[in-house]
Amino acid sequence: MRKLILILFLILTLPTQMALACEVCKQNQPEPLQNITHGAGPQSDLDFVIIIVGIVIVSFTLFYSLKFLIKPGEKHPGHIKNIVVDERY
Repeated sequence: MRKLILILFLILTLPTQMALACEVCKQNQPEPLQNITHGAGPQSDLDFVIIIVGIVIVSFTLFYSLKFLIKPGEKHPGHIKNIVVDERY
């Protein structure tokens, strides 16, 4: 059991350590993104706009996906789901 816990711990922590930026990447990253990831990071203001628009789209999609999965709210008797529920067929 101890061996399994150690392996699980290593699997969960090693990718986190590998994802952090090295010293060279820290210096090349813009101030808000330092020590987050490897690479040069966004090179212009357009890159930041693209990232922000992507975050907004993903957040919007996640919110409405969860909302309609948790409480769909389809009460109309002619809704297509009622074909399955309807016992006349």
